[in-house]
Amino acid sequence: MSDFPHPSASDNHVGVPPADRRLIFINRFFHPGPSATSQILSDLVFALADQNFDIHVIAGRRRRAGATAAPAATENLCGVFIHRIAMPDLARLGLLGRAIEYAAFSVGAVAALRRHVREGDIVVAKTDPPLIAVLAGVVARRQGAKLVNWLQDIYPEVATRLDVPLVKGPVSAVLQKLRDAALQNAAVNVAIGERIAEFVAARGVAAQKIRVIPNWANDEAIAPVPPAQNPLRSRFGLEGAFIIGYSGNLGRAHEFETLLGAADLLRREKGLVFLFIGGGVYVEALRKRVCARGLDDAFMFLPAQPRGGLSNSLSLPDVHWLSLRPDLEGLIVPSKFYGIAAAGRPVIAITAKDGEIARIVETSNCGIVVEPGRSSELAAGIIRLRADRRLCDAMGANARALIEARFSRRRALEAWRQLFNNL
Repeated sequence: MSDFPHPSASDNHVGVPPADRRLIFINRFFHPGPSATSQILSDLVFALADQNFDIHVIAGRRRRAGATAAPAATENLCGVFIHRIAMPDLARLGLLGRAIEYAAFSVGAVAALRRHVREGDIVVAKTDPPLIAVLAGVVARRQGAKLVNWLQDIYPEVATRLDVPLVKGPVSAVLQKLRDAALQNAAVNVAIGERIAEFVAARGVAAQKIRVIPNWANDEAIAPVPPAQNPLRSRFGLEGAFIIGYSGNLGRAHEFETLLGAADLLRREKGLVFLFIGGGVYVEALRKRVCARGLDDAFMFLPAQPRGGLSNSLSLPDVHWLSLRPDLEGLIVPSKFYGIAAAGRPVIAITAKDGEIARIVETSNCGIVVEPGRSSELAAGIIRLRADRRLCDAMGANARALIEARFSRRRALEAWRQLFNNL
C-alpha cells in the first residue's frame, strides 16, 4: 500500500466552502476542446462551480478545426470565468512549433495570473504546457496565493526520454532543479498515479504535500453495451468478429510494434479484427507498417467518435489494448484505461510488469499484462480470450466493478472538493 493519501468514503461528506474561495486553474486546453486534459479539467471546474467556489480558468484561445471562429477571449460559462490567451497554431513546424506555442501561452498565462491572482487564492497548475508550474509558483508566492500542482505527467524527464533535442544535458538539469523547487514549495502536489507520487517523493517532497487522485472517465455516462445491442457492429460490418480495439491518442509515449508482431503471428486466424479509433502522431506510421506487412484485411481505422457515443464506441471491441514505453513509467499514466474499464471491457496492458496500469490490471484481474516486445505472448493472450468467452466477460465485469469501487468520477470529484476545503 502507498503512504500517499487516497480518496476515501468519508470524502463524500465535506463542508461547503466560503463563497469567496477562489480557484484559478491553468491549462492550455479547456472546454470545448476535445483533448483529454481539457475534458478532465472541464469536468472538475463545472462540478466545483456548483459548490459555491469562485472558479477562474486561464486557457489558450484559437479556432478549432471545423469552427467558424475562435472562442471568446473572456467568458462566464455556467459560473466559470474563462480567460483565454491567443495562441499560434504552429503544429506544422513539429517540435519547434510546439515550443513556440508553449512559450507564447506561458507569457500570456503569467500576465493573466498577475492580473487575477490575489492573496488567499489557490492556483492550480496542470502540466500543459510543461513546467508552467514554475512560473505560476513565482506569481502565486509574490501575491500571497497557494500553488497546487496537478501532475498529469513529469517534465523534463518525459522530453529527455523521448529524445527531444531542445531538452538535453545541462538544460534538462536546470529544468529539473526549477521543477523540483516548484514541487517542494507547492501547498500540495496531486499525482494521478502511485508511480508518479513515488517519483515526486524521491525528489525530496514531503509526504504531506503529495496526494494521489487518479484521473477518471464519466462512468455515469459510459456503460457496457452487449455486442448484440451495439449498433456500431452492424454499421461497420463487424458482426461475429472478435475485436481487439484501441481508442484514443497514439503518441510518442506509446508503442505498437508488439501488437503489430502479434497481428502478424495471427494473420491466418479468421474473424480477428484489430480496430483503431482515434488519432495521434503515430497513426500514420502504424497504417504504413500494417500495409507493408500485408495486414490490411485485419485492421480497421476509424476517426475519434463523438463523446456522447462513447458507450457504443468503447464497448465495440471485445478487448482493448493500451501501451506505454517502460522508460516512461512513473512519468505518465495511460488514462484511457478508465474509459475502457467503465465500458466493461478487459484490458491488454502492453507495459512494464510493475507499471501503474499493470499493477491495477493484475491485482483486479481485469485483463492481461504483456511486456513490450513479447508479441508471441500477446498473440497467445488474444487467442485465449477469444476461446474463453466467459473469462473475457468476467474480466470485463471486474473492470467495471473496479471503476465503481475505486475510480468513479464522483469519487474523484469529491476528493478534489475535500482537498480545496482543507487548503
